[in-house]
Amino acid sequence: MSTTVQVTFDCHDPKGLSTFWRDALGYVHPFPPGVGATPDEDPLAAWEGFLEAHNVPEEERNQASALEDPEGTGPRIYFQRVPEEKVTKNRLHLDLRAAPGLKGEERMAALERECDRLVALGATRQRRVEPDAMEEGFIVMLDPEGNEFCLD
Repeated sequence: MSTTVQVTFDCHDPKGLSTFWRDALGYVHPFPPGVGATPDEDPLAAWEGFLEAHNVPEEERNQASALEDPEGTGPRIYFQRVPEEKVTKNRLHLDLRAAPGLKGEERMAALERECDRLVALGATRQRRVEPDAMEEGFIVMLDPEGNEFCLD
């Protein structure tokens, strides 16, 4: 039996950062335990109601957030609020495989389109690495809280 993986982000705004990554990856916020999901219901609104019903003070309601792959194949992603600032480069980062099977300029054009979409969601472009004999090319980016990731 293999071990499953959950990716955890330390952050200042779990709800905001999870919303960015939800839109970036096509993941979904899960519903609270015991709350039936309807197609029109917003999971984040359901969480607000759930926390209120459980008397969680408003200032404590953005302690954590989670995302799940709607197809059930990707890892769960968890966001937890921490008080400290990010102070150095990540030792681990995500590579978003935005151009599978593409090569050369077609690949880089697909990465540029995805870069534009993610910038509109709140990401920051850092730099583009051109394809060469050793590298297929990629774009380095930052999420809204400064975590590095690559479009690959």
